[in-house]
Amino acid sequence: MKLYQIEFGTPEYDETVRMRYAVLREPLGLDFSIEMLEEEFADIHLALYDDYSNLIACLVLSPQNQVQIKMRQVAVLPGKQKSGAGSALVKFSETWSARAGYSEMIMHARETAVSFYEKLGYKKSGKRFEEVSIPHWFMKKELISKQ
Repeated sequence: MKLYQIEFGTPEYDETVRMRYAVLREPLGLDFSIEMLEEEFADIHLALYDDYSNLIACLVLSPQNQVQIKMRQVAVLPGKQKSGAGSALVKFSETWSARAGYSEMIMHARETAVSFYEKLGYKKSGKRFEEVSIPHWFMKKELISKQ
């Protein structure tokens, strides 16, 4: 497996948008607007590829302030879920974020993914809420600097 930061607006970015749509948005009857995607210009886009250069997982990191960075839009191909791909990508995002100077990762986790994130050290905070028509939890994790 190979982990990369990819650039906004590239063919690799477009591929991650297609994956995020197929895995996360289409099942809920949602799409991306042009404005939503344009807002991702300043975000960090990470992707995981197999040994044959096939995209198998991706996520977006959105800086919130000098301390917090938000993980969002985590997508893993259905056939690669429970293979360790998602865990590898999340850990890579944590290392990337810590090296960039962030000390806390936050997210709005789908309720169905909470146990996955808890196994990686994330903690729920607050009350369950609805976002994109499904239940979510606010979760966070302190990042350890890996200079």
